[in-house]
Amino acid sequence: MKTNPPDDASVTNAKAGDAPRLTPTPPAQTESRAAPSFLARGGAWVVVQFVLMVAVALLGVLFHGRWTSPLLRVAGAALFVVGAVFGVAGGVVLGRNLTPFLQPPPGAELRQRGIYAHVRHPLYTGVMLTSAGWGLLCQSTEAFVVALALIPLLAGKARREEQCLRGQFPEYADYQRSVPQFWPRWHR
Repeated sequence: MKTNPPDDASVTNAKAGDAPRLTPTPPAQTESRAAPSFLARGGAWVVVQFVLMVAVALLGVLFHGRWTSPLLRVAGAALFVVGAVFGVAGGVVLGRNLTPFLQPPPGAELRQRGIYAHVRHPLYTGVMLTSAGWGLLCQSTEAFVVALALIPLLAGKARREEQCLRGQFPEYADYQRSVPQFWPRWHR
């Protein structure tokens, strides 16, 4: 059975007929560079966002029915649905470019079509709306308050992400000037 040498090694033969020897390739000669650390990619933002999103979901279930208002339940359901539409539309347009981190993945393209022609951060809009909607739908003060805490967090994350986007895509500054951050313009 023939085996291939590891990617980070080279095969050398001392003399014809000798068994091949594996010699490690020095790190300077390898083609790939080390990936940035989790924190350098914006991992802290991702963790805090995830914790708050899970908290909203759990608090809505654990502390539901704090008030009784059919109107607020309907408003919550509407926010949840609209938020889901923003989120799904953003995810579909991003496709393989989708990442929870601040920096776009290598080879990513700037998307300015679909929902991105109307808002720069539809995924964040979706998280804000679905979270607030969930708090209202469950009639949970605790879930709604944590959902509100997501708003400044996502606004801060968006600012940091846009710094990365301006660095990677020179045309982002023009896009940023012409398209609203979270809420679409209702008239043109």
